Amino acid sequence: MSEKEKLLIIAGPTASGKSDTAVDLAIRLGGAVISADSMQVYKGMDIGSAKVTREEMRGVPHYLIDCMDPKEEWNVVEFQKRARQAIKEIRQQCLLPILCGGTGFYIQSVLYDIDFTEMEEAPAYRQALQEIARTKGPECLHAMLQEVDPAAAEVIHPNNVKRVIRALEFHKESGGSRISDHNREQRERESAYDALFFVLTMDRKALYERIDQRVDRMMEKGLVEEVKRLQERGLTASDVSMQGLGYKEILGALEGQMSLEEAVYVIKRDTRHFAKRQLSWFRRERDVRWVCMDRYPDRKAAIDQMEKTIREEWTI
Repeated sequence: MSEKEKLLIIAGPTASGKSDTAVDLAIRLGGAVISADSMQVYKGMDIGSAKVTREEMRGVPHYLIDCMDPKEEWNVVEFQKRARQAIKEIRQQCLLPILCGGTGFYIQSVLYDIDFTEMEEAPAYRQALQEIARTKGPECLHAMLQEVDPAAAEVIHPNNVKRVIRALEFHKESGGSRISDHNREQRERESAYDALFFVLTMDRKALYERIDQRVDRMMEKGLVEEVKRLQERGLTASDVSMQGLGYKEILGALEGQMSLEEAVYVIKRDTRHFAKRQLSWFRRERDVRWVCMDRYPDRKAAIDQMEKTIREEWTI
């Protein structure tokens, strides 16, 4: 049996400092970063996705950022395919692949080499679900999922229409099977890599304060103007890219559905809820090493300890 390739994973809830940590470790260990984020792939969606800037990359190669047009649909199957290719390219450069992000299902798809065997597509059913979300709201769609797969409904945010639809499609296409059961079975697979999986966390109050501050910074940097530019390009709430946190709320404010102040409040509230769901997801993962950032004197001390652990585990 051939030796498994090494894969470093830096995960955690939104605003926990994953991107900076991944860059620091890439510099120290000679690595390149693969973004496991469902929004940073989109060109022109920089502020609302908290996309890592060229300056923040500090010369470290980054993959799966700015590689899709917002009109295109990004999903876990496409992510898995491109992430595998990125890992191959990084390895060919004799660098360490570092998978970084907060989308647990994306990370899981690579780590366990999940089989996304194509089922027969039912476009009419998908369109019907999309119409329900548009006319009756995401909550109605989420209630449908709650009825057939409560475990999936618990971890999928009602506003994540794409994933709710995918779970309902899976239930229908598989003849009544639950995507939560499928995901659990896939998680029990043996890891496809010699992986070290770190999840950053911190005191809940401190995390929520960081989230609120980040949303305020997004507004100061011009999130409203960014959404206006996307709107002028013809993007609407029906586009998958515009369903991301921050974008759909500002779009709603621009369309008169709520005030800008209400939109900011909803973004902060729903991002906090999203972070809580992210943490719940990672708690179900196996072999995760939790890094509580506020238990260290500073961020450097936490990264020093992570580097020490990595070098000891992999003897590098």
